[in-house]
Amino acid sequence: MSRRVVVTGLGAVSPVGNDVPTMWKNLVDGVCGIEEITAFDTSELKVHIAGTVKDFEPEKYFEKREAKKLDIYCQYALAAAQEAVDDSGILGKIDENRFGVYIGAGIGGLNTFVNNAVGLDHGGPRKISPFFIPMMIGNIATGNAAIRFNAKGVTLSVMSACATGTNSVGEAFHAIKDGYADAIIAGGAEAVVSPLTIAGFQNMKALSTNPDPKKASRPFDKNRDGFVMGEGAGILILEEYEHAKARGAKIYAEFSGYGNTCDAHHVTAPAPDGEGLARAIEIAFAEAQVADDADIYINAHGTSTHLNDLTETMAIKKALGEKAYDCIISSTKSMTGHMLGATGAIEAIAAVKAIEEGVIPPTINLDEPDDKLDLNYTPHTAVRRAVNVAASTNLGFGGHDACVVFKKL
Repeated sequence: MSRRVVVTGLGAVSPVGNDVPTMWKNLVDGVCGIEEITAFDTSELKVHIAGTVKDFEPEKYFEKREAKKLDIYCQYALAAAQEAVDDSGILGKIDENRFGVYIGAGIGGLNTFVNNAVGLDHGGPRKISPFFIPMMIGNIATGNAAIRFNAKGVTLSVMSACATGTNSVGEAFHAIKDGYADAIIAGGAEAVVSPLTIAGFQNMKALSTNPDPKKASRPFDKNRDGFVMGEGAGILILEEYEHAKARGAKIYAEFSGYGNTCDAHHVTAPAPDGEGLARAIEIAFAEAQVADDADIYINAHGTSTHLNDLTETMAIKKALGEKAYDCIISSTKSMTGHMLGATGAIEAIAAVKAIEEGVIPPTINLDEPDDKLDLNYTPHTAVRRAVNVAASTNLGFGGHDACVVFKKL
């Protein structure tokens, strides 16, 4: 059995807005959400900037007592899920046993882990919260969302580093397509901007050391020097087409293809020829049956690291051939930073919105393209153009490669 799958709800918490309309407007306008870190002292670190969520109001979503039992990554996930569920209007119109949740995290409740580790070191076991384990574990956003929305069907927490969000929505797509669910709350969340993670990433020389927060994330630019950490959550409601149509749901786009591969090359570096990602793109485009004359937008992984931007460009060319030069590509990480486990879901939302609105968000800070990067990366300014196919690509440590494809219905 093979069924059609559509997107009927969107939700986001991000460095450029805590709901989808705000986030999308800022992405289109080229607004950068990267700023100096103020939540903790960065004086001993080499990196002082991140794409942090601003003005998040937990009280809009949780009772005060409930919020204290949730790591911030889970709060972001549930807030985005609430927006997506409300947007879809699906509650009360879905069999609870056919309603699922696939929310992933690249790391999970790291801040809870650090706080309790420090407590143990300073005060012994009595300082460990009884909520430590259920706040910290990486599946708990899925579990809490299932409880909140009474989703008793297929549930899964994907963890594939920076490909997590893409794999989460992709696996949910296949679960619905193959008949295991009628609708799934799908996406990713992350909130690990902390001294520990910044020290870890900076010491492996992955982060930008550019002191200017508004210029540091510069995908595909010759002077890129690393990625900028971000945080947030992105959630999509995926639904079987006939089910959505029968209840009169708003349909944003059709989810048409998904590719999931591995480089099997190195724990952090992508395969130098882009072969793994190229296969993921080929698989996704073949499943989506993308026409040769399609107007294609690709929301690229575009991390602003030297290796990623080069190998991703090679992968797009390898997968699409001469058609790669007709695609419009952009990296919204230039504005949000790299949101790790949330990034693929946020960028899937951007791909869906590009189809709906006929607008392609820009890659800001692309002042001087690298000589080897010769595709159309939409520098500086959004482009108004009809989009009937939009893809999102993401890669993760461990060699994970993922691509999702949406089509205009």
